[in-house]
Amino acid sequence: MSQSAVLSDRLLSRPMIAVISAQFFSAFGDNALLFATLALIKQQHYPAWSQPVLQMLFVAAYIFLAPFVGKFADNFPKGRVLMAANGLKLAGALLICAGLNPFFGYCLVGVGAAAYSPAKYGILGELTQGGLLVKANGLIEASTIAAILIGSVAGGLLADWHVLAALSVCAVTYGVAVVANLFIPRLVPARSGGSWHPVRMLGAFTAACRSLWQDGETRFSIIGTSLFWGAGVTLRFLLVLWVPVALGINDNATPTMLNAMVAVGIVLGAAAAAKLISLETVRRCMPAGVIMGGVVVALSLQHHLMPSYLLLAFIGILGGFFIVPLNALLQHRGKQSVGAGNAIAVQNFGENTAMLLMLGLYSLVVKLNVPAVVVGMGFGLLFSAAIATLWFATRAGKSTRTGGSK
Repeated sequence: MSQSAVLSDRLLSRPMIAVISAQFFSAFGDNALLFATLALIKQQHYPAWSQPVLQMLFVAAYIFLAPFVGKFADNFPKGRVLMAANGLKLAGALLICAGLNPFFGYCLVGVGAAAYSPAKYGILGELTQGGLLVKANGLIEASTIAAILIGSVAGGLLADWHVLAALSVCAVTYGVAVVANLFIPRLVPARSGGSWHPVRMLGAFTAACRSLWQDGETRFSIIGTSLFWGAGVTLRFLLVLWVPVALGINDNATPTMLNAMVAVGIVLGAAAAAKLISLETVRRCMPAGVIMGGVVVALSLQHHLMPSYLLLAFIGILGGFFIVPLNALLQHRGKQSVGAGNAIAVQNFGENTAMLLMLGLYSLVVKLNVPAVVVGMGFGLLFSAAIATLWFATRAGKSTRTGGSK
């Protein structure tokens, strides 16, 4: 089937419904599996410092595969790439269910996720046209947020009931995503040919990284989004450690419910950013990042459940207001220089490198037995300081460029 036969003037065409459905079940599995596997390693008495190592293996796959997954997505029909990626996720979940090392199984899921990401966004432009592309992106993001909310809560609740049952549900969910991918037409590859030599592929990726880093606007965006997602994934694990200490609750469901409040807040903050911030005024998002770190400090000192829910929702609102303009800036500037796909690949590389570094630091302080409340306060203060430094550095750089042009 030719690509022109697939492009539709309807937003909810059958192929788009298949993509959105597959994305929901795939993202549901990712989030439920994280909390189910965390419950498993607690059940198997792994040390507390090993919990973030689970996510570090996941993001390491993104980092090492970043130079290659974009070409893989562009050189094969993207629907089949999505199916293969979900197949890898299914294999990883089945390995964990079978009693093999959970760290190895979760790393395999990370390999599938790394391959899935560029194909997921790239296929939208092959299925929709004109103004529908923005709406299609919105549907994918809405599907992802819904999957994060439901998957996180389901993973925690099911793990409290039966860990193996929770893991099995995750595997079944990945299986449903694979089936949904079968309903995506076999599209013509976006590009064909080109060198598959690893060194040349790495060289092309390095050139894209260098190009984006030399542009002050994209460098600002990459650093900001990397700090945000590094902090976000660390907050997930901090809540698992902090809830029993600060709130006296030892189940698996409460940390997942608290994480879900952050996702709800992100939706609200993203909507506010869309109305209040444009590409020309993108730096208006920076105070939200500074305040967000302060709210994390306030949360760390909290000892009651309901105020914790409210504070985490507020953290999410600030986070959505902060991240959406930075993403838009990078996509806009990246499309003009190295291409949107390469820009996303470089952004993924930066964000996952930040995640790996922050999780490594978090794992270290937990291994040193630093109290959870102290870890939370230090984490919030460091994040505020980092965003404030980035903000003032970019303002100073902009002032210098403006002054030099007079």
